[in-house]
Amino acid sequence: MDWGMKNRFHRIIRPEDGRTVMLAVDHGYFLGPTTGLERFAETVVPLLPYADTLMLTRGALRNYIPPESDVPIVLRVSGGTSILNKNLLHEGIITSIEEAIRLNVVGVAFSILVGAEFERDTILNFTKVVDEAERYGIPVVAVTAVGRDMVKDVKYLSLATRMAGELGARIVKTYFCEGFEKVVETSPVPVVIAGGKKIPEKEALTMTYSAIEAGAAGVDMGRNIFQSENPVAMIRAVRAVVHEGYTGEEAYQLFEELKAGGGEE
Repeated sequence: MDWGMKNRFHRIIRPEDGRTVMLAVDHGYFLGPTTGLERFAETVVPLLPYADTLMLTRGALRNYIPPESDVPIVLRVSGGTSILNKNLLHEGIITSIEEAIRLNVVGVAFSILVGAEFERDTILNFTKVVDEAERYGIPVVAVTAVGRDMVKDVKYLSLATRMAGELGARIVKTYFCEGFEKVVETSPVPVVIAGGKKIPEKEALTMTYSAIEAGAAGVDMGRNIFQSENPVAMIRAVRAVVHEGYTGEEAYQLFEELKAGGGEE
């Protein structure tokens, strides 16, 4: 890697431990004002001190995040369909690399849909983004999206993750599954897990711990943080697992303690 690529990469995945807590709040690009993000700034800004990076759209960045904030940004650059479309996640390029540079981002994120009838469209658009991003030393995070009828098992996720890495992703975001060790072991680049749909806090923390134990480089979690009954306590508990070696049970105890104190020490 050139210096610029290395510098940006290590602002996503921290060099001290090779791990990251990415906060995904890009959901509005296809879900609109989803639960927890109706008043975006009120929810997200208090979480910034505990996120290694923030993943969101350019509109959310410009309108909600204070420009004096030093949290590294991974910019969502794929989209084109809404939750109302039967071909959800049939995504194209929605933001140029020039725009990403203007916004001073450390990475860009693009969703591919392996196995869908339109997989070729998303994959070829993804490689266009990789070509442009590599030219300017910007790492691409591939998001291995899963369609409504697709099974999130080790066979599928290993396929999608390996393809993304071979096609130029510097980091891959995918779902946790049984046998996740194979997904990590067969990937040429670091893998972070998606939080997925909202589940109870204890389950989300246990999943995070299991993923780290299986070799994940961290999480890119959204709804299981910003839809939590106490988002600040939850992101701090997730951070304890990723960076401080807490087990899922220990992290849940921390969450309960922090929740009782309003998220503060």
